[in-house]
Amino acid sequence: MSTVLPDRTWTGPSAPERLSLLRQTESIAIVGASDKPARASYFVATYLLSSTTFRVYFVNPILAEQGKQILGHPVYASLDDLPEVPDLVEVFRKAEDTPGIVEESREAGAKAVWLQLGIWNEEAAHLAESYGMDIVMDRCVKIEHARFHGGLNLAGFNTGVISSRRQELDR
Repeated sequence: MSTVLPDRTWTGPSAPERLSLLRQTESIAIVGASDKPARASYFVATYLLSSTTFRVYFVNPILAEQGKQILGHPVYASLDDLPEVPDLVEVFRKAEDTPGIVEESREAGAKAVWLQLGIWNEEAAHLAESYGMDIVMDRCVKIEHARFHGGLNLAGFNTGVISSRRQELDR
């Protein structure tokens, strides 16, 4: 069941639909990627590179112009500069920037756009849907991936699962 906040009329994909989207994804482009360890995009990138099989690409025109890398990977100026079409475009930008990012994603051939926690733009959602693209808003791809793969309790999240089985940590 989806919760719709008062100013939100669009209803996003269900948990099974988000899981399916992640299962179909092989490559992710992080738009708005940062090389600063304190930024959410850096934390998510660290998780994706260390805990998934996704091919991860970083998009930030300013860092690309400076020739910087993130976690040892090149940074690209745009989605068109990537060595492949990303399956999913993960967005760490202001909500008002997202319709343009949906446009750029479609032009690059991406199948889905995922807006990070706190990012919501119904215009972007309707635009993506009009192009036949999947879109997820106001959710963290790292949290969702970990939730679907049983890793949230290890990250300190209360998963809400009550069990009489003793939980064993990998040693």
